[in-house]
Amino acid sequence: MTISNRLNQYLHDNKVKYDLLVHPHRLDSLSSAIAAHVSPTQLAKAVILEDHEGRKIMAVLPADHKISLRSLGDKLNRDLHLLKEQAVHSMFDDCENGAIPSLGGAYNLDAVYDDLLVEAKDIYLEAGDHSSLVHISRDDFFRLIKDAKHLRFSHQNVH
Repeated sequence: MTISNRLNQYLHDNKVKYDLLVHPHRLDSLSSAIAAHVSPTQLAKAVILEDHEGRKIMAVLPADHKISLRSLGDKLNRDLHLLKEQAVHSMFDDCENGAIPSLGGAYNLDAVYDDLLVEAKDIYLEAGDHSSLVHISRDDFFRLIKDAKHLRFSHQNVH
């Protein structure tokens, strides 16, 4: 697998040029960034959440950060929790388990983006497998997410 079909079609439909960056197989976004020699602050990872009414939302943040469910929930006035892995996998059936492209529009999902991504010069995102990243320009990324909410809801993950 390389790029997911839906992500590829979404980028094509929106006239976004991209590069595919292949890296050694890794199971999480932070490890993928390191393996691909990409700054973790430039890799936008996706986390799928569900609220108390069953509504799903994609939260997107830098790969070296952790989501603060309380902060995001307070800002959105929603009680949020992580969606169970099996439900996430069925939503992203054209991707390897856990390799979620971080463009909610490609999957008809509402999304919220952490303001920290504004600082990145270029943006990388999971392509849909654990061995490649999609590289797009910052301008294209922000054009694609212009209608989404932008908030500050994460903190750096200390290793």
